[in-house]
Amino acid sequence: MKNVGLQITKTVFLLFLFMVLLQSPVSAQPGKVTEEVLPNGLKILLKEEHKTPIVTFQIWYKVGSRNERLGTTGLSHMLEHMMFKGTKKYGAKQFSRIVQRNGGNDNAFTSQDYTAYFENIAANRIKLALELESDRMKNLLLNNKEFLSERDVVKEERRMRYEDDPIRTLHEQMLAAAFNAHPYQWPVIGWMADIGNFTRDDLVRHYRTYYVPNNATIIVVGDFHTPAMLHLIEQYFGKIPRGLPVPVMGAVEPIQQGERRVIMKKKAELAAVFIGYKTPTLKHPDSPALDVLQCVLSEGKSSRLYRSLVYEKQIALYAGGDYDSISADPNLFTLYAGVMPGKTSDEIEKALYEEMNRFKTTLVSSKELQKAKNQIEASFLMGQDSVFHQGMLLGQFESVASWKLLETYLDRIRSVTPEDVMRVAKAYFTNDNRTVGILVPTN
Repeated sequence: MKNVGLQITKTVFLLFLFMVLLQSPVSAQPGKVTEEVLPNGLKILLKEEHKTPIVTFQIWYKVGSRNERLGTTGLSHMLEHMMFKGTKKYGAKQFSRIVQRNGGNDNAFTSQDYTAYFENIAANRIKLALELESDRMKNLLLNNKEFLSERDVVKEERRMRYEDDPIRTLHEQMLAAAFNAHPYQWPVIGWMADIGNFTRDDLVRHYRTYYVPNNATIIVVGDFHTPAMLHLIEQYFGKIPRGLPVPVMGAVEPIQQGERRVIMKKKAELAAVFIGYKTPTLKHPDSPALDVLQCVLSEGKSSRLYRSLVYEKQIALYAGGDYDSISADPNLFTLYAGVMPGKTSDEIEKALYEEMNRFKTTLVSSKELQKAKNQIEASFLMGQDSVFHQGMLLGQFESVASWKLLETYLDRIRSVTPEDVMRVAKAYFTNDNRTVGILVPTN
């Protein structure tokens, strides 16, 4: 009877342990992403990396310039500035000073699709980031005096970084022409007149609408243990109430039905050419082939564009391209070049089209294709050495699509064929799908 009693006790204990494990988070393996969603809608992505005693804490809000309207463009970027202007608990300018005094660094950035804030800090100081970020998610002061002062700062930033830079101004004008219905048509920093016109009340509405748990994702990568980190996040953020459903941005850009051109005359040393083609995002099956095409065309000084326009023809001072795939909605694949003195923008434009048309008529060689794939893979893998970069990728992919696309990213790149590259070139790089911007220097 004694042995039977011990057996029953052991069975009950194992059953109890099994039930506890079902209700408790299991420690994640290093390098694996754990996803949780709190009852208030806050999404959490955790990735353990124990190489160094460092943690990156990032909070991503799904709000950017695409969530604005004409008349208040730049509001998301302005709010990013105001997030450093204090709460009831932490005064203006204290946030970054506190992080720096504890050996960390912090910053923020706004894009067309998201606004993100981060702290890179020693693992044993992670509670500090949790305290600071949870406080400003719900307790931002938005003092009117601070707002008016910072609005002038943003206007000066726009003046110096954009209006005094002819290349950036050309890019802005090209975007404004490329998009008719979609808010990608205006710059993230906003138009100068809008920056000067929006009020503190506009900012308060934006904050209360979008800076809510159900519109945010917390990402933590580094030296921590998942169950303990989940408990801490719930402790600091779990009591913040869920906000109202976030307004859906429903604008859809109609199919372009002909080439658009922008001729911009501005004081500048040299002429420049920008060409943009509307292309799908990373959610689309054509995205990997476009990534590879961009790498072959414009990645580095051995790329086709640079080699042809700068080295061989010697008609451009620089040449490059960019494929903006990490985007919520279809965006632009851009080509650009600076005109060499004594040459013309017509020569540059013709040469850019010639390089693009090569993809439509001749298959990329196996050597070029493999080189591009190797470059993309090497860049992706080397980025994994940084916990901050890992967090950035998770945040970007999750904000516009799903972080799970990262798991198949390299496999999708490796599967691209020469025929895929030719197919996407023919599909998207057409005359009717392009917007051209020409900078004409004036004295």
